[in-house]
Amino acid sequence: MRRNCPVPGASLFALPSLHPHLARVQIAPEQQSAAGQAEHEAHREALRLLQEQGFEPLVGGAYALKTHTGIWRDTKDLDLFLRKDQVQRALDVLARAGYRTEMTDEIWLAKAYSGPWFVDLIFSSGNGIATVDEQWRSRAAPGTVLGLQALIVPAEEMIWQKAFIQERERFDGADIHHLLRCKGRQLDWDHLLKRFGERHWEVLLVHLITYRYAFSCEKDQVPEAVMRELIRRLEQRESEPAGADRVCRGTLLSRQQYLHETNVEGYRDARETETEGWTGDRTYPVEYPDRGTHDAHRRSR
Repeated sequence: MRRNCPVPGASLFALPSLHPHLARVQIAPEQQSAAGQAEHEAHREALRLLQEQGFEPLVGGAYALKTHTGIWRDTKDLDLFLRKDQVQRALDVLARAGYRTEMTDEIWLAKAYSGPWFVDLIFSSGNGIATVDEQWRSRAAPGTVLGLQALIVPAEEMIWQKAFIQERERFDGADIHHLLRCKGRQLDWDHLLKRFGERHWEVLLVHLITYRYAFSCEKDQVPEAVMRELIRRLEQRESEPAGADRVCRGTLLSRQQYLHETNVEGYRDARETETEGWTGDRTYPVEYPDRGTHDAHRRSR
């Protein structure tokens, strides 16, 4: 039985914690200060402009998480998901309205700025795997965001995209756990398995296992048949010999944490073959230190 899952769309108020060492609950958008309201108005206007011009951007990020789980966290941006072929036209619309725009990374991200505030136009994941396609839109349900009716990124696509975010400074596994706890039985598991495909299903399995660890009393949110199928695949792969190619696929999970292997140990960066159009990390470029290799494990701490 699902326990204590907030009703999607319900307001969450800033309440003092019963435990002083814990952070305060973040305030919901409708309860924000005047400065916060100005920020939300900039986000709302960007969404309204795109909708008015015939785009159907999908809202993701904190707003989608709240819609699917009822959990709200403070956010400084608005994540809008579009197909890549729509992004330049969307940037043109926002530029004509006075936003400063940029194609931040040809693989996955563009941005539009209004003063100190900005909107992310996202068309894939940072590794180029979770590309936005027409199924994102066709499977999306409507919700209310900043007073506007908008399409919300489907929970399955959120899990697919977030599964690969495993940076040292950011790990989205907890968001996946929240989605599984609140919507596991409602998910289209066949669709989710197809999203991860033959190349990436092990990433999904890892998240399902850590979910069971986090919420052992809620393990039934994940169908037994799904777990058995993924474990069957794991057992089959275990019986096969290791691959001969020295490829590091850790770079599909983190842009920084596997630089020693690719820059020193000679492993090939999997993004070079698995990410279409990959030309390097342009959004947040990371250079490996040119000092000796003996202390490489300490330098990113």
